[in-house]
Amino acid sequence: MSFVIAMAGKGGTGKTTVAGMVMRYLLERGKKPILAVDADANSNFNEVLGLTVSHTVGEAREEMKRGADMVGMTKDQLIEMRINQCLEEADGFDLIAMGQPEGAGCYCAANNLVAHFMGVLSNNYPYIVMDNEAGMEHLSRLTTKNVNILLIVSDPSWRSIQAAKRLHDLTKQLNIVVGQAYLIVNRVKNGLPPRTQEEIDKQGLTLAGIIPEDPLIAEFDAQGKPTFNLPADSTALQAALQIFQQVMD
Repeated sequence: MSFVIAMAGKGGTGKTTVAGMVMRYLLERGKKPILAVDADANSNFNEVLGLTVSHTVGEAREEMKRGADMVGMTKDQLIEMRINQCLEEADGFDLIAMGQPEGAGCYCAANNLVAHFMGVLSNNYPYIVMDNEAGMEHLSRLTTKNVNILLIVSDPSWRSIQAAKRLHDLTKQLNIVVGQAYLIVNRVKNGLPPRTQEEIDKQGLTLAGIIPEDPLIAEFDAQGKPTFNLPADSTALQAALQIFQQVMD
């Protein structure tokens, strides 16, 4: 069974950048192969990892719903082939992008097939890192619906901590079994504000650690360079790797 690490966090907290750091942590410790799942409709996990996405699972679902077919192939064979075509291969990991969420109309048959083949696909990887949109509905694409570690990324603001608590509670509504859930506060300057620490304690969130503001990340973003390749002396990367060592080892 795969070890699943799922990311969550509202937009703008640096969640996807942290997901890329998780990938780096696992790869540097020989924990591979990894299936990286971009489950955010505003997909940019591939940019963080330095990959190009040609096809998405959402496109495959749409194609099947339109009744697209190929000579000598059943619908389930077609969707399996299309999902495999969505895989972008890299050194030690593969990336698959879920794409846009469903539009209007009934997608029950298509979604059931997608869930089935995503489950089959995930069984080929001992580790899965899933970057989710704030709603996290794409977690239901994994047939196990089990998450070993949920990392909720927040910025230091008081309101962002409240949003993190709501995301944590959402997993229960989606019937997702979470082994451990941790809060990571990102882009911190000069330590956590006292009110933020008070709100973390009040909401009962488990703080795994903080990641400081790092000008190198802004520099990489401005130049279109994948933050997956941050140098070892990056203060944000160093802090993140220490956090991952504590919660994963």
